[in-house]
Amino acid sequence: MRLFLKILAGLFGLILLAGFGLFTWFWWKPVGINNYINKATISFAMETPELMTQLGLIDNTPLDFHSGKLGDYTREGEQKQLANLRKARAGLDKYGPEGLEGQELLSYEIVAWFFDDMLRQAEFEHGSYRVNQISGVTVDMPQFLTDTHVIVSEKSAKRYVSRVREFGRVLREVRGRVEDDRAAGVIPPDFVIDKSIAGMKAFIEGGAAANILVTTLPARLDKVEGLSDAKKAALVADTTQAVETEIIPGYEAMIALMEELRAEAVHDAGIWHIPEGEEIYAAALKSNTTTDMTAEEVHALGLAEVARIEAEMDAILIAAGRTEGTLPERISALMTDPAQNYTNDEAGRQEMLDDLVRLNEEVMAEAGDYYMVLPPQPLEIVRVPEYSEGSSAGGYYMPPALDGSRPGRFYINQKNTADNPRWTLPTLLYHEAAPGHHFQISAAQLITGVPMIRKFGPFTAYAEGWALYAERMAATDMGMYAENPLGNLGRLKAEMFRAVRLVVDTGMHAKRWSREEAIAYMREKTGMTEDEVVREIERYVVWPAQATAYKTGQLSILAARARAQAALGDRFDVKQFHQAVLGSGAMPLGILDKVVDDWIAAEQAKGG
Repeated sequence: MRLFLKILAGLFGLILLAGFGLFTWFWWKPVGINNYINKATISFAMETPELMTQLGLIDNTPLDFHSGKLGDYTREGEQKQLANLRKARAGLDKYGPEGLEGQELLSYEIVAWFFDDMLRQAEFEHGSYRVNQISGVTVDMPQFLTDTHVIVSEKSAKRYVSRVREFGRVLREVRGRVEDDRAAGVIPPDFVIDKSIAGMKAFIEGGAAANILVTTLPARLDKVEGLSDAKKAALVADTTQAVETEIIPGYEAMIALMEELRAEAVHDAGIWHIPEGEEIYAAALKSNTTTDMTAEEVHALGLAEVARIEAEMDAILIAAGRTEGTLPERISALMTDPAQNYTNDEAGRQEMLDDLVRLNEEVMAEAGDYYMVLPPQPLEIVRVPEYSEGSSAGGYYMPPALDGSRPGRFYINQKNTADNPRWTLPTLLYHEAAPGHHFQISAAQLITGVPMIRKFGPFTAYAEGWALYAERMAATDMGMYAENPLGNLGRLKAEMFRAVRLVVDTGMHAKRWSREEAIAYMREKTGMTEDEVVREIERYVVWPAQATAYKTGQLSILAARARAQAALGDRFDVKQFHQAVLGSGAMPLGILDKVVDDWIAAEQAKGG
């Protein structure tokens, strides 16, 4: 519940805060649904300092009241946000849907679905593992402080120190919530606890002076003009003291609690093993796929896609002369082929980064033929921070700040370069950068005249479905693999990965597969490395249903495109189709179907 409310809190109102000042909203009366949505959610934004900083709209301006603070993680704080959400949802119906049309009706439908979804999630106060190996404050907050909090002046540096101190308070509050979860019968599986403890111990190993919150600070302070050496030293000393007195004790207390929980933990991977687990998974499946598909339907869809993709991969391998062994054996052999791998050292890592930059330049050179609007926001390709790469995904994207202070970033995990051989790298880039997440999120940020949710709507099936669609489009339309059949095999391998996700996620959470069964199935079908598979499966354990969004979203967009091509024939324009899909921002898949169908009807009307 905390995650959903924090997402909502940061979505809206920041433009209004910048335009009207911090207090104008008390007297401003909303006129029309768009203004109501912005007005109703400003209070959320004002209560979530972390997401306000992530959006980067008013940090280090005269309106900045938040960047030395962190959010409220207590039960009382969550209940306050929930009460605000219920009030906002009730007020929404005063503005629609009757009497609305066009983009205003679309705004109502998207926001109503979003609010209703969060209220569904809120029914389960103890429906997640607040501390785990891949997310939660013990993992996310350090990266937020080192990567997202911007230091441009002495004041912003002092606010960084303040936030480091605040982090100690957050750790205490979250520890209390973990104890509440324990009392409600919600304890993570034993392997999740083991990995969480290992990660926390690694974070505080070496003491305050060696902590990443301290060691990254001097280089950041060196970039601040006019800051004396004495002030820099004082800021580093204050941060070190805060880590010593607040952060390390906070982690030690959390470790001690998790060690207590370990004695009570079971090995069952599925969310079904906690109270209301089956209901929690059904709600999570609806939230992540934005459909009404059942776990059984998703599982069957995954099995069918696995079979189809296996046949296509086999054909490519046979054409390449790789005929010996099973499909997974041939994939594994290709994964470990020295000619296909970067050396697992700094030179190999830099070569990988250089290749990613080149691939991005190549796809951007072709993108104008397939998209009406190219992202004006810059893209950086950087390494996942070393302290988090052990539990991080192979790659991920972070959006640019609205004010341009931070570019979009594609993070590549380089813990083991064997996880990303040369023949798999193009598809990872097309998914995370161009024409995947960077295009989709850029397009959403460029929308004007709509509520802020239309710029930042957190609909996983849409966003990840688009990125997976973009992988396929790079092959079928843009010809990026025309001279690289093994690269196309890499695309199918990535698609197989997402199809397998449908099977293992529903397998663990609905069919009661064990962690080991899920690992064995993914290894058998993908040929991925053992370490990579373990990270993925354990991610699905703590994020139920999130992994099902990719394939359901991709298939929905492909179905919409097929409808458009069938209806429009020679008049089908792929650039206009992509604009129809991207141009209104993220939304639930059912609403996207309506948007595309309306575009088809409009195009048919033009043709007379």
